[in-house]
Amino acid sequence: MRDTLELSHDAMLALTRVAAEAAAAAGPEDALWCVTRTLPALLGDRAAALAPGAFRDDPPPAVTSACAVFLRMPDGRHHLIGAPVNFPAAQHHELVDIALGHPGHVAATRRAMVLHDTTLHASFVKILQAFRAGSSMFTPMLWRDDYLGVIICANAARGTFGERDLAVQTAFAGLASALFVAHGGPAWLAAIDTAALPVRRTGN
Repeated sequence: MRDTLELSHDAMLALTRVAAEAAAAAGPEDALWCVTRTLPALLGDRAAALAPGAFRDDPPPAVTSACAVFLRMPDGRHHLIGAPVNFPAAQHHELVDIALGHPGHVAATRRAMVLHDTTLHASFVKILQAFRAGSSMFTPMLWRDDYLGVIICANAARGTFGERDLAVQTAFAGLASALFVAHGGPAWLAAIDTAALPVRRTGN
């Protein structure tokens, strides 16, 4: 497990790289992908997967980490799953009821949260269909006091994420908000034809 100084150094270098890559991105979702591709590799305790009973799925899943941005749609009724990493292809641009699960809690409160062990949270619902998360983090994207969405980073192993990881992801959420707005993200969202998109109203 990395100490705080090493994590801070790695996070600073990653922020520098992601900011440059995302500034040159072709559009808002491409810019967000620069963030979501980085966080699963940067954050979390890799040793958590070695603990007895680490995984909620039996056998353990082949893919154990995932990240995405749940973007608030202009209607205020749904999140749109954007820039997904290790989500099933069918969930790319899936609409999710904005009140569902912990993303819904963040939408309502605008406060970041970390679930060290999801089994300790009776309100946890499975939205990601690749695996059942054992540990997850949720950080709001805010711009001029407007709620844009929430960055979600999940790992199949319990105990993967802690408060240090949440602090780093919160910094990336601030960067993601600026990048999304700079690349015309709100207008891009408003132009999406949602008529044919799948809608998720419950977790499983």
